Amino acid sequence: MNRREALSAVAFLMGGAVVGAQAFLIGCQQSSSSTEALFSPKAIALLNEVAETILPGTANSPGAKEANLGDFIKTMVTDCYEPTDQKTFTDGLTQLQEASQAKFNQSFLDLEPAQKHDFIVNLDQEAKKYQKEKAEGQPNHYFTNLKQLTLLGYFTSEPGATKALRYLPVPGRYIGCMPYESGTKAWAM
Repeated sequence: MNRREALSAVAFLMGGAVVGAQAFLIGCQQSSSSTEALFSPKAIALLNEVAETILPGTANSPGAKEANLGDFIKTMVTDCYEPTDQKTFTDGLTQLQEASQAKFNQSFLDLEPAQKHDFIVNLDQEAKKYQKEKAEGQPNHYFTNLKQLTLLGYFTSEPGATKALRYLPVPGRYIGCMPYESGTKAWAM
């Protein structure tokens, strides 16, 4: 799977376009010198925790934390997003923390796993509603972007591609159509 196919798959899974997809295809061009200004270590820990809540580890596959998606998301937002999309994303992380504080009187990082799950489910519903009702030209909901980056980062990471998906490092001949057996893992790359 190449970068274009991965973006198409993520856009298909999310039911829309991926923010910054043009930058992904032509290559990221912005300097990483502004990385520290956008994301503190605590923000990266928050990204890892939200990603782990979206894709928790199971007995058969590692969770998002093993793929260190916080650093991946930081790099993608810093190097590939336009400044307006970066602001939407970072403001969204602030909104997420404020909503957690208002609802549970705790930071998202300090919530119990069940609270994190319920919080993310509600946030996902809010983002889907926003995406349906938004006017053309309005930015995506920050959670939509965060979820897209989580899926892209996880399924293109080594732990996601080799442990969550079926992976064959030396595939041999190309077989364009394979029957799918219900309950089995999808193929990586």
